[in-house]
Amino acid sequence: MQMNLKQLEAFVWVADLQSFRRAAERLNTTQPNISARIAGLEATLGAQLMTRDAGSVRLTAKGHDLLRHARQVLDATDALIAAADQKALIDGTLRLGVTEMIVHTWLREYLRALKDRFPNLTVELTVDLSVNLEKGLGDRTIDLALQNEPFNRMTTGARDLGAYPLIWVAAPQLGLTGRVDIDMLARHPILTHARNTRLFEEVAAHFAARRDLSARLVPSSHLDACLHMAVDGMGIAALPAVMVARELSSGTLQQIPYHWVPAPLHFFARYDAKKSPMTVADAAKLAVETAHSYDKE
Repeated sequence: MQMNLKQLEAFVWVADLQSFRRAAERLNTTQPNISARIAGLEATLGAQLMTRDAGSVRLTAKGHDLLRHARQVLDATDALIAAADQKALIDGTLRLGVTEMIVHTWLREYLRALKDRFPNLTVELTVDLSVNLEKGLGDRTIDLALQNEPFNRMTTGARDLGAYPLIWVAAPQLGLTGRVDIDMLARHPILTHARNTRLFEEVAAHFAARRDLSARLVPSSHLDACLHMAVDGMGIAALPAVMVARELSSGTLQQIPYHWVPAPLHFFARYDAKKSPMTVADAAKLAVETAHSYDKE
């Protein structure tokens, strides 16, 4: 019996996720198939690589010794494909997590670029709050996250995607022109991001500094909802300028001349550089190229 790359791939993912079931989900196969691949690899190597006990998976001493070598074989295979410039040989699934701001700016161009670069790679997309994407990176349910600061966990791979300034906007019928102060803003609902986001915290702190004001903050998990509510005159919002460029151009929204705005949203492409295949690092680099190209346009 000879070992193969699928066996090594199964071994690495079971070791990383500490679960045959999760490895099967990650590799789009069944748990019995993963068990068979591990059994075949153990038979070929003549060594027990892991033990299963009450639903948990633990590497044996030999398993720990061989895991590093298994990664090296898989990395060398990726490098061979890259050197041969045969990106069509790369298949599998890239689990991509993005925030809503990316969806409303350059995600479409990025997915097209991924398809051109890796025609047989399947992209499984998750759109969520940055804090949830960070959790997905930690438990390996997401390979690559395009997300904004702040971060609670360090990653071994991160590429700077740039910063996106925010501006205050409102529908013209609200009449917020000329010199606008905090009292004028507080007369309207403040449409902002979800409570566990940095944007919400900054906006809340700004209005809380005036204890005599009773500003009405209306949080939403979707910035797009804030945008549409602002267009309908249901309140004012601090949003990334790139998200509202079309509305500003058409006149359905106008920028409010207010002296303070929350800090820009700084985005990064984040991944596990030590455990991820080379494809993930390439996808992160492509995200940088796409983001910079969009900014120039």
